[in-house]
Amino acid sequence: MRKMVWLKVVALAVMLLLPFAVTAPVQAAARGIDPIVSADWLEKNLNNPNLVIVDLRKVEEYKTGHVPGAVNVFYGSWAIKKGELLNELPSMDDLAEVIGGAGIGANSLVVLVDKVEKVPDQFGMTRVAWTLKYAGVNNVAILNGGQNQWVAEKRALSQDMVIAKIKPYKAAWNKNLFVDKSTVIAKLGKATIIDNRAPAFYEGKEKLAFVPKLGRIKGAVNLPVGQLYTGEGLYKDKATLASLAAKATGADLDKEYILYCDTGKTCTSWAFIMTELLGYKDVKVYDGSSMEWLADPNAPMEP
Repeated sequence: MRKMVWLKVVALAVMLLLPFAVTAPVQAAARGIDPIVSADWLEKNLNNPNLVIVDLRKVEEYKTGHVPGAVNVFYGSWAIKKGELLNELPSMDDLAEVIGGAGIGANSLVVLVDKVEKVPDQFGMTRVAWTLKYAGVNNVAILNGGQNQWVAEKRALSQDMVIAKIKPYKAAWNKNLFVDKSTVIAKLGKATIIDNRAPAFYEGKEKLAFVPKLGRIKGAVNLPVGQLYTGEGLYKDKATLASLAAKATGADLDKEYILYCDTGKTCTSWAFIMTELLGYKDVKVYDGSSMEWLADPNAPMEP
């Protein structure tokens, strides 16, 4: 009798613990993807049913050869022109439609691919990654070195036009990832404002043609995007990136940071690295960036 009672107690304990023992590892595996993936990792995971590869190039470039299985959703679908401002967010409805049209769902592991021949091309992947985070897609990664690295490593290319399986996407908006000009003004002297442009632009010596004038947001510190990459166009190692970021942040992972550049595109590279790789908890992107700020004579600026 005593043996029977003991067996029942053991059986009950096993039943209570079993759900935790079984489900916890499965949930962790289903959610995980590194923020930066190599061509080798991507090739080995091409058959993962949860993987969605999104090629951001123009369709004619996509057709010449792409990562097998990748769908083509041109960068211009993710970042649009609004008035005079470049690289702005589409409406929430339009963005949700783009995401669902790419076949991205709540459980998808998304890898973004773009060309990186020219400096501006390097930041399309991070701008789209940040936009997906804004829409609640957290399992998003970028291919280190983009399409160029895939080709350089002589990985297989496909010319098939992949048609995504459309999934209605219900967004969980992280609206605090993007801020407007009034928010930046209110945060001056409180948050750390980081200018991600090259030093000559930060110092007021140079500007792009579409930026109204020379200068920077008052009180901003400089963390150039060019420091992110090796000479081969790949991301530097984590320790090096952490050290570079610390020069602007003091390695304070808990403070509020607002990043900007010329149009709100290139600064997403540091925003993505700081949050997804280095553990910074409160990083925001000023979408209007220098184009908007330096067009306003009342916006505090220097030099």
